[in-house]
Amino acid sequence: MASSHPDLTTFKALSFDCYGTLIDWESGILKTLQPVVSLLPPSHPLNTDPPTAAMLRLDEIVSAHQARTPTLPYNEMLVMSLSDLAREAGTSVPDSVSEPFGNAVGTWAAFPDTVAGLQKLAKHYKLIILSNVDNANVKATVEKQLAPAKLDAVYTAQDIGNYKPSHANFEYLFKHARDDLGVDWTRGDLLHVARSLPVDHVPAKELGLRSVWISRGGEKKDSEGVGGSLEGLKGKLGFEWRFDTIGEFADEVERQFAAKKS
Repeated sequence: MASSHPDLTTFKALSFDCYGTLIDWESGILKTLQPVVSLLPPSHPLNTDPPTAAMLRLDEIVSAHQARTPTLPYNEMLVMSLSDLAREAGTSVPDSVSEPFGNAVGTWAAFPDTVAGLQKLAKHYKLIILSNVDNANVKATVEKQLAPAKLDAVYTAQDIGNYKPSHANFEYLFKHARDDLGVDWTRGDLLHVARSLPVDHVPAKELGLRSVWISRGGEKKDSEGVGGSLEGLKGKLGFEWRFDTIGEFADEVERQFAAKKS
């Protein structure tokens, strides 16, 4: 039976956003933010609004810092943003909370489908991470949370000196994928796989990079989280595939390659 999805068998490599796509960023950040929210009175909006309110506000603060100070590593930026959030909420963060906060990212769990999905995908493609997170946290994630899946390359905002959605990060990806792995996106070798619509899929469309949306429920109203609003970004997105999980994406890839052999 023919697949209802466009052909996925022509690509040589996949580039992934890591946190939110492979790693459960939202669960991690919500858990890490809880000690801060617990310092606030019960009547405070961050306690009475939906549980995601603090996470969404923190994400806005982080994004603003990324635009202003693009060379600051993500772990330092996260600590600074947490302090800003607390100050804005009328409290302060004790050292026992703020000091480990920036390096908590590397301990956050992969989605249950991620590792097996990456192992399936590695049979058909080279695998690359393009992340906004700092080197130390990404290293911990790759070595612990994503093992035993193997990555062929990891490119971070700390190495690049800038943050997605800047085109500079994708241009770095294109150059290094070609030089390091022989993957030429201009020949159609590269497919980008990501959860975040504004950070990954908007620049992908602007640059003409083909992409897969791993929606993680974000196609449903009120389930967008930090991944952006599908409705609000209409006209700015060009992804050609949507799967809820990496596991579903990997299964479709396997189906297509098997059909091509038969």
